[in-house]
Amino acid sequence: MKIALLSAASSIHTVRWANGLSAAGHEVFVISQHRVIDPFNSAVEVHLFPFRGALGYFTMVPAVRRLLRVIQPDLVNPHYASGYATTARLVGYRPWVLSVWGSDIYDFPYKSPLHKWLVNKNLREADQVASTSYCMAEKARSLVPELTSIAITPFGVDLTIFAGIQPEKPDKKVKLVIGTVKTMKPKYGIDTLIEAYALLAQRFQSKSGLKALELELRLVGGGEQTAELQALAEHLGVADSVDFVGQVPHARVPQELSKLDIYVALSRIESFGVAVIEAGAAGRPVVVSDSGGLPEVTVEGETGFVVPRENPKAAADALEKLVMDAELRQRMGNAGQEHVAKHYSWDACIETMLGVYERTIQNFRKSQ
Repeated sequence: MKIALLSAASSIHTVRWANGLSAAGHEVFVISQHRVIDPFNSAVEVHLFPFRGALGYFTMVPAVRRLLRVIQPDLVNPHYASGYATTARLVGYRPWVLSVWGSDIYDFPYKSPLHKWLVNKNLREADQVASTSYCMAEKARSLVPELTSIAITPFGVDLTIFAGIQPEKPDKKVKLVIGTVKTMKPKYGIDTLIEAYALLAQRFQSKSGLKALELELRLVGGGEQTAELQALAEHLGVADSVDFVGQVPHARVPQELSKLDIYVALSRIESFGVAVIEAGAAGRPVVVSDSGGLPEVTVEGETGFVVPRENPKAAADALEKLVMDAELRQRMGNAGQEHVAKHYSWDACIETMLGVYERTIQNFRKSQ
């Protein structure tokens, strides 16, 4: 099968879809206005256009149309319901599957009536819409109620890169590391995590016999809110035990997860939960908010705990259970690995996406 992906070449998600589809034996072409950061497989053909920004999605249309005439793919798959889907719709090459990602559905349509009209039109005209999570599919349906059939195509993990990481043994530890791998932005609730950590630290200081146990909060990721979050940690009196690591390459994520005992994601808005799946693959128990797709990828009480969003006390309560029970941490870590292997292995996700492609192509041909 020849597959043309219209997507940001700078995104690791694009790279992984392209490389995975290529490794499965298909011809993959990436068409983008974004520069490459992480490497594509040598078999993936990348076409970068010098058109930039919002206007670029319109001005690149003639060049993309000419390229697709040459490539003649079996299917075009734009990723993102706003920019690249607009290019795909205007190019007019069919069939096309529109993959929604998150902010294109949750944020972009509410900037103005024009933004909403644009996304709605793209959703309506796609031959098939695909979403990584059920909650995001429902959000798309709230915009376009007639979208009765939205394919669920989870974004999984390559289990081989986590193969060397095992759940922690239930041994008594002198130091426990709680952490997250997230961009420092308000929507990801890092402030809630710091507040929950401060509550937890206060409880331990007040309990006799527990002062010998050291706690650390490790925050991996850069972003616009870093200075504000550092000030919050200082204000709450926990700055000495909060480590702001900064942004790391995606290839280093498994290494960073191996340094944690407990993974936390307290997002206010979350379309799916890739980071939680990666933490599960690394055998780490998780504490997540009830936002968006996070509860979909967490089995409450088995792989971790789901707590109300923007509720530091509830998060601190869940963290305390894990900190105090080494056997619970190991049991949830093992369950997390099993859950991810069963439902979110990368090979399984690629097969799911290919099934969507094949059905879309068949349905299009029948309609001709």
